[in-house]
Amino acid sequence: MRRRGEFEGDNSDRWLMTYADLITLLLAFFVIMYAMSKVDAKKFEQMSEKLQGEFNSSALVPGPATTDLGAGVLKIGRLKLVAQRLESPSFGQLKHRVNIGPATNIPLSSGFDDAGAADSSMHEFSVEMNERGLVIHVVESALFKSGQAEMQPQARTLLDKIANEIADLPNQIRVEGHTDSLPISSFKFPSNWELSAARATAVVRYFVESHGFTPARISALGFGEFRPLAPNDTPENRARNRRVDIVLLTDALSRYEPQVNPASLPTEVAGGNNFQTAVDELSPY
Repeated sequence: MRRRGEFEGDNSDRWLMTYADLITLLLAFFVIMYAMSKVDAKKFEQMSEKLQGEFNSSALVPGPATTDLGAGVLKIGRLKLVAQRLESPSFGQLKHRVNIGPATNIPLSSGFDDAGAADSSMHEFSVEMNERGLVIHVVESALFKSGQAEMQPQARTLLDKIANEIADLPNQIRVEGHTDSLPISSFKFPSNWELSAARATAVVRYFVESHGFTPARISALGFGEFRPLAPNDTPENRARNRRVDIVLLTDALSRYEPQVNPASLPTEVAGGNNFQTAVDELSPY
């Protein structure tokens, strides 16, 4: 039994163990804080970019300070709201069937019509959300006669409805013309490239001249038969492929579109007037 005051060994260095533990904990703490600070900086930068895009979204032609809009949830949600309105019952009168060919009696099973239908018609348009943004597929017969690029009178009613829904959005718009694989050869349209491009240009021209779309935010592309929705192996599939797609790009994609300073455009083009003259200068027909 040890007596009081009796010294048991030399324990003068035991404090070093506590000190070493404290230093280790402090080191781990500062490493964690450093890692968290780096993550927070990235998140803050992303949030700042998205807020900047929201506050500057009213401009139809984004400039250098407003191009970094990001791909936030609010941006995608805005396009989804437009898609829902286009598919709402108020647009039901426009979703009636249009003929896709003379007495073909085709059973339709595509997204353009009700599953199981069996006739030679399909809905005028359908709506799709994908990685590019909001895509409005408009079938050929709702806009044009076969092999032609002049819009039919009834096409204006449909395009007016669509234009009213998308005119105020800041997103870049692509109007894309598509055909089936059947060849065309005429003086005006030597191939499906020219036909599809002319149809897309006709829709762009109508949006600009009749609805005041800013020319710098809308473009026309012709893909011919090379971007089909379905194989061109049946009359039904060829009817699906003959279409005009109106694509509202997401903000993340819109930021990479070529930006134009309106001050550098001719007055009549920048203001949306006399668009026909500007197009005719570029068109060989």
